[in-house]
Amino acid sequence: MTQMLASVDQRTKLVGENRLELLLFRISVTQLFAINVFKVKEVVKVPKLSAMPGSHNSIIGVANLRGMSIPVIDLRKAIGFRQSVIQPESNLIITEYNRSVQGFLVDKVEHIVNLTWGDIMPPPKTVGRDNYLTAITRIEYQDKQELVSIIDVEKVLAEIIHYDIKLSEGVLDERLLPQMHGRRVLIVDDSATARRQVRETLEQLGLEVIEATDGLVALNLLKRWCDEGKVITDHILMLITDAEMPEMDGYKLTHEVRSDKRMADLFITLNTSLSGSFNNAMVEKVGCDRFISKFQPDLLVEVVQDRLRESLAV
Repeated sequence: MTQMLASVDQRTKLVGENRLELLLFRISVTQLFAINVFKVKEVVKVPKLSAMPGSHNSIIGVANLRGMSIPVIDLRKAIGFRQSVIQPESNLIITEYNRSVQGFLVDKVEHIVNLTWGDIMPPPKTVGRDNYLTAITRIEYQDKQELVSIIDVEKVLAEIIHYDIKLSEGVLDERLLPQMHGRRVLIVDDSATARRQVRETLEQLGLEVIEATDGLVALNLLKRWCDEGKVITDHILMLITDAEMPEMDGYKLTHEVRSDKRMADLFITLNTSLSGSFNNAMVEKVGCDRFISKFQPDLLVEVVQDRLRESLAV
C-alpha cells in the first residue's frame, strides 16, 4: 500500500490538465467508493486505537502514527451504513482536508485509477439533497463495468466538526458594507456543504451569491452573460472556485476565463481543501489572483474586501 501511494506528490502534474486520480475502496461488498488521491497522505493497516470519550459517534478512536494523534472516523457509519467491524484487510485512509488530518476506516482499499474530470458526473437528482456524494463515475474494473461513488468528505466532516462562520473581531471593515450591498459573487463548488459555508459567510457582507456546481456550468454562465452584452467585471465582483469538480476543474475554468478577452480581467480566487505547496505554483501558472485553503471565513472576507477596495480604486 505504501508503494501504491509513494508517488502521490508527483501526481500533482495532473492538476491543471483537468485530470484526477481516485483512490478506490469498499465500505460495502457490492459498491466501490472513492476520494481524490490529492487529499490522501497515506494508507495503512488499522493500528491499535485509543478510546476518545465524549467524541462524535462516528469517531471510533484515535490512532498514533509517528507521534501524531489522528482521529479515526468510521466512514461507513458516517454516511449512514451500519457500524464497521475491523477486519484483517481493513485500512485507514489518512487524509488532509481543510488544514486538518484525519483517518477514515474503510473495509478495503482497492486501487488507484486515472480519469479526466470529464468522466465524472454529478450524482442523479433522484438521490435527494442529503446524500453523501459529490459525483459518480463508471470504470472498467476487474473485467466488468463498476459504478464508483465519490464521497463528499466535506459534508462528512461538517457533520462531525463544527465550522463557525462567525467573523473575528476587527476583520469586517464597516466602511465597506454600503459598497458591498447588492454586489454579486459567483461561487463554484460541487459540494453543497462547501457552497453553503461560503454563501453564509459572504451574505453577512450583504453580497448576492450566485452558485454553480461545477466549472463547466460556471463557464457557460459567464459566456452567456458576455453574449448578453454584460461587462463581467461590472456584473460580478469576483469568482470563487473550488479546484476539483466534475466535468471541469477550477484550474481549467480559470484557464478558459483568462483565454476569453471578454472576461480575462475577472478576479478569481481558488478556494480548495486540497493542500500542498503545488497549489501556489498552480495558482500562478493558470492565473488565479488568490488562493485560500478551506474553510477560513476571516481570510475569505479579507480577500473579498481587498477585491472591493481594488475595484473602487479604479
